[in-house]
Amino acid sequence: MFSFVLRDIGKVLHRGAGKGTQSQKIVEKYGFVHLSAGELLREEENNEGSEHCALIKHHMVSGTIVPAMITCALLKKAMLASKTIKRFLIDGFPRNQDNVDAWESSVAPLVNFKYVLFFECEKETSIQRCLSRGASGSGRSDDNAETLERRYVTYINSTKPIIDAYSSMGKVRRVDASRDVDSVFSDVQKLMESTFEFSKS
Repeated sequence: MFSFVLRDIGKVLHRGAGKGTQSQKIVEKYGFVHLSAGELLREEENNEGSEHCALIKHHMVSGTIVPAMITCALLKKAMLASKTIKRFLIDGFPRNQDNVDAWESSVAPLVNFKYVLFFECEKETSIQRCLSRGASGSGRSDDNAETLERRYVTYINSTKPIIDAYSSMGKVRRVDASRDVDSVFSDVQKLMESTFEFSKS
């Protein structure tokens, strides 16, 4: 079974760049399974029976990165739970070198990694989008200026070097996420359809 598990696309980017919206559109149009590292961690955080609950909560509140083996275990479990669809859109992972190392040792041998789909967006635009979500009541509890600033520092120090490393291997596809949703998705479709074969039905 493991040999049929594919991680066809991974995505890493900072908050507010529109990855959630674009992920939903990719899933709807192309039938990928969307696995959000953040959502999986929040589910585990809310699972009072989990041995990792308190640790995950601490990292979520502080804006730091959850230990990689926890995240990899949750991703692997979710992949194996998909009985029919074997193409996965991994959202928000890897975020640092520890994530990459854990992925390479525990999951990479089971998958066919295509590339990182990176949505580029200026810091100010990203933060403003998150703050607007929080003000409208549609955001998350950590959509506040202080936490967002910490997350951005974490992104610069830990995630950007990973993007640069994947880029040096020719494994990054960049999309300008500062534009409207439809313009961004138009570029995403071109990338997807130049990489994968999809049914025309």
